[in-house]
Amino acid sequence: MTREQLLAVPNNTVYRLGHSTVLLKLHDAFWLTDPMFSDRASPMQFAGPERFHKPPISIDELPPIKGVIISHDHYDHLDHASIMKLAGKVDYFLTPLGVGDILIDWGVPAAKVRQLYWWQETEVDGVSFACTPARHFSGRGLFNKNQTQWASWAILARDQRVFFSGDSGYFDGFKQIGAKYGPFDLTLLETGAYNANWPEVHMHPEESIQAHIDLKGRSLLPIHNGTFDLSMHSWQEPFERIAALGTVQGIPVMTPLMGEPVSMHDIKSARHWWGEVDRGKETERVQVKGQPVAERF
Repeated sequence: MTREQLLAVPNNTVYRLGHSTVLLKLHDAFWLTDPMFSDRASPMQFAGPERFHKPPISIDELPPIKGVIISHDHYDHLDHASIMKLAGKVDYFLTPLGVGDILIDWGVPAAKVRQLYWWQETEVDGVSFACTPARHFSGRGLFNKNQTQWASWAILARDQRVFFSGDSGYFDGFKQIGAKYGPFDLTLLETGAYNANWPEVHMHPEESIQAHIDLKGRSLLPIHNGTFDLSMHSWQEPFERIAALGTVQGIPVMTPLMGEPVSMHDIKSARHWWGEVDRGKETERVQVKGQPVAERF
């Protein structure tokens, strides 16, 4: 991806950059969710979950960003290095209550920060944002659990409605959000890092599909997968399960490559690129004196 390519794409174009980081072009401006560009989702860059892939574009190469939308303060969603690199090229940071205080403590100008509680709304250059409920938790250390709010977001442009889940377990709040702000043209729903022991804080793919239905969504783009290893399932499993469920239920599930443009106007079926990655690993084995050596991945 290049800045020139981004500036040239039409409005209502969406890019996955990795994990829960999504770049949207709305009203001739760019909006970024949960920016995570660091190598590790951790308070330290020498330990902790490491990225499977590099971001498809650097922060330096990004065009000016009208607003950054943050769901909560966990390290894989609120990354200090990414925020500080972005601060000079972002007009507004939209956060749940308390998360904005972290940004201000880091040095982000307070005038750029808007903090909202659940069901509060704000508007930026013709795009409305509603801070909506989620079922999760917060905390960046041992002694500050649940001291800041977590949230999902309804993004309401003139001609498009987008829902961004952040992190959430399944709950009846999705029906309330769908009734108040739906139908949504696109839902960005977490589908990854789930576990049978964590039903309150992360959704299994079946629950992501039900949340999409509750939200009155049209197309679903699964996020929170394919970048970090944060649970026991394989990295491909969330893609496989959500794509299969979408086929059975007749729901368009979009699974673009990281950095591949997707139009909100299109209704595309899942592209099974993750299988190509595994096949590529096999074909890129090399032989040295007849003995296999380490794969390049």
